[in-house]
Amino acid sequence: MLIDTHCHLDAPEFDPDRAKVAEAAWQAGVGVIVVPAVVRSNFAAVRALAERYSGCAMALGIHPLFVDQSEPEDLAFLAQEIEQSHAEVVAVGEIGLDFFIEHYDRERQEFYFIEQLKLAREYDLPVLLHVRRSVDQVLKQVRRFKVRGIAHAFNGSLQQAQEFIKLGFKLGFGGAMTYDRALKIRGLARDLPLESIVLETDAPDIPPSWLGHHGRNRPDQLLQIANALAEIRNEEVEKIATMTTQNALDIFPGLANLYTSPHVTL
Repeated sequence: MLIDTHCHLDAPEFDPDRAKVAEAAWQAGVGVIVVPAVVRSNFAAVRALAERYSGCAMALGIHPLFVDQSEPEDLAFLAQEIEQSHAEVVAVGEIGLDFFIEHYDRERQEFYFIEQLKLAREYDLPVLLHVRRSVDQVLKQVRRFKVRGIAHAFNGSLQQAQEFIKLGFKLGFGGAMTYDRALKIRGLARDLPLESIVLETDAPDIPPSWLGHHGRNRPDQLLQIANALAEIRNEEVEKIATMTTQNALDIFPGLANLYTSPHVTL
């Protein structure tokens, strides 16, 4: 069984057929799907998914590209949600920094990121990190707050990857590594210790090569993504599945109960 450590199953792209998408994932051997929130207004939707689909786990957080839609009181609301549902919240996320978009408010991003790292430390929860064009700045803060988690959709250097690993992080790999031209990501997927890698789809985003750049990604693609990683590393897919699943369970202890019996309640 596989664990999709990052999938936005609540996204509107899945509104027409969400139940079928979830069922297809279970049938494809995906035992657990971690669904991260991105802004206060979708906390309830993520919670509803975790309640409806017993194979879904919720992470709650404010994404760096949604800080312009957020207010400081949303952090207090996040803390309240974690406090009230600590057993069900498996991570604080998706949080982090995104410096890809020019002129997007870095200071505001950093404020929300730091405050959410404080919450992760206070409640002893792992974090799901967004690190686009911001790896060094993210590393600086996670060193400061001494949290663990996953660097999602990792696309940094080998040295940066090693720094995350030293801090106890896992690195998320998905559809991006399936493109032949993605030489840096494929090199990382090949050379990093398997103990540091987890699988993800980021569905509906980052579709793998066989869906095309504009296709809708889905969690049922995770087995093919695992096969792609096995080919890149020249290893058996069974080993990839076993190790990446164990890595996810190690970093997200709250997944242990969910992993045993994924079902869909229609």
